[in-house]
Amino acid sequence: MKSRSFTGMAVALSLAALSGTVTSSAIAADTQHVRLAVDVPYPPFEYRNADGELEGFEIELGNELCRRAELDCEWVVQGWDGIIPGLLAHKYDAIMSSMRITPARERQVRFTEPYAMSPKVWVARKGADIDLDDPASLDGHSVGVQRGTTQDAFITERYADTLDVRRYATAAEVALDLETQRLDLAFLNYPVALDTLSIGDADSEYEQVGPRINEPESIFGLGNAIAVHPRDEALADAFNQALDEVYADGTFETLMEEYFDYDLRPASRR
Repeated sequence: MKSRSFTGMAVALSLAALSGTVTSSAIAADTQHVRLAVDVPYPPFEYRNADGELEGFEIELGNELCRRAELDCEWVVQGWDGIIPGLLAHKYDAIMSSMRITPARERQVRFTEPYAMSPKVWVARKGADIDLDDPASLDGHSVGVQRGTTQDAFITERYADTLDVRRYATAAEVALDLETQRLDLAFLNYPVALDTLSIGDADSEYEQVGPRINEPESIFGLGNAIAVHPRDEALADAFNQALDEVYADGTFETLMEEYFDYDLRPASRR
């Protein structure tokens, strides 16, 4: 992957140039304050610990990217439903919250290069008589998805006429309603299903149904990326440079292995 030469000073200069305000103070600036939006909870990517502090894979990765790009970053918690409108309204400067690059979103925001690719899975209670290839076995069943996600888009396109589709503000709410048997199925990001419902564990009450899903690209996109305002090319370039660095020196892989037992890298980074 082609490397980009960017420093903290260059970021400050470029951002200032975009706004037409290159001044001596911009030249002297060592850091640029950046507000990063994140939807919480979405474990293991982002969640609050017992002390109420933000933790998770993307929180750690985001902090490392900001350090390398010499950006002074602040995390802003924002619900998924309004996360792109909030960016466009300049409530924050970037989104780093497992957002997939899709054609529809590319018409609204500018994306960095993808940094992760996590599959989606169907989850049901163990012993449920469900065959995804048999529409008759799905008749009368309900499925939960997080509203406005690629999971929502997939279910809406493929199963809206077959299943009772129920949409939730958070993935945690989907998992909770599956646990309380208000849902028959959940369609979740695979790492979230592992974390919230312990699928794969021998003593878990839940199991993956069918294979992991990452296609079609028209729905699931090219991978998770950081989204910025359409005009913020310099900020996207700064994050891309930092991403190149954490991949090149093994930092990304080390961090990935702390949270996942499988390869989260997108095809372009393998």
